[in-house]
Amino acid sequence: MHNTGAGGTADGEPMGVDHVFLALERELAVFLRRARASSGEMSREVHPDLESAAYGLLVRLADAGAQRATDLAGFFGVGKATISRQLHALERLGLVTREPDPADGRAVLVRITDEGRARFGRVRTARRARYARRLASWDRAEVAELARLLHRLNAEQEQEGEHEGQHEGEGAGAPGEGGRGRWQ
Repeated sequence: MHNTGAGGTADGEPMGVDHVFLALERELAVFLRRARASSGEMSREVHPDLESAAYGLLVRLADAGAQRATDLAGFFGVGKATISRQLHALERLGLVTREPDPADGRAVLVRITDEGRARFGRVRTARRARYARRLASWDRAEVAELARLLHRLNAEQEQEGEHEGQHEGEGAGAPGEGGRGRWQ
């Protein structure tokens, strides 16, 4: 690396840049760009009219079961209006339904329908098969290490987001736009 004399290096980076974190930033940016594009593709595979942001709601409902809309809003760190709009869209497509909460007759639970579960399941299975093809040249231990490191990163981001939310009142990313942790 050569100093350009203008407070930077020959590659245009400011002096003192930690190149390990610069490389991480670049790779995460590419990964997130591809993840957003993939989310859009997967949502259209579930249903041509499904918004990519609402795909994350299907993931959550398929994994965690029926929930109140307010709990979904809290999980994703978005407002009730955003969740309501996305849930109405999912409901119109026949992918989710609302039912009374047996624990509280005044509340309503949102659950994925059988049709929604079948469509989502097909897409999830296809996505996992794509992962397996893309990582076929990797040793299983490398795949496990990647999963472990991503889990650690996500857990730390979630803790940081909860800590910031307690002090700053900020939410996290929208459903289907990176989950609970903030990466943008």
